[in-house]
Amino acid sequence: MELHARKHVRGWTAILTILSLALVFGTVLGYVPETILPRADPLIGVVPHVNVLISATAILTILYGVRSIRRGDVSRHRRAMLASTGLFFLFLALYLYRVSLEGPTTFSGPGWVRQYVYLPFLAVHILLAIISLPLVYYALLLAVTTPVARLPDTPHPRVGRLAATFWVVSFLLGIGVWFMLHVLF
Repeated sequence: MELHARKHVRGWTAILTILSLALVFGTVLGYVPETILPRADPLIGVVPHVNVLISATAILTILYGVRSIRRGDVSRHRRAMLASTGLFFLFLALYLYRVSLEGPTTFSGPGWVRQYVYLPFLAVHILLAIISLPLVYYALLLAVTTPVARLPDTPHPRVGRLAATFWVVSFLLGIGVWFMLHVLF
């Protein structure tokens, strides 16, 4: 099984990316019927605030993972990156739950801020999130299907650096989006 997965990392990356993006865009566009989910109104109201804490924590775990591997500590790197992945999936589950029941949050600030600040900020955040998704899957799949001693000879280090960079910037921009939606305006 491991050898099969190792030989098909790109294929599994493509499948996971397509399924993930279909789930996200399907939810955001309203294709997930809200009747299939239990409604917990107190949870719905705090999801954006919980998710900003999850995002900040994920940034820290990603940076810790990068620092750990630069110091040669593979074990800490692995734990940090798995924690980052877990935090991302928790973030995504909460985000999709809220969006499926409430729809995307509407920007309530001035029109010029929406047009020249918020929308470009949001667009770059979304673009980086989309770009980082297959990179994260690819790096993660390489890590779990390749012996640690052979990982430096794979694309894992190069792809992992890109994934970590885009992931951190996307999380940072997501925090900025939250700030504009829930604090500033």
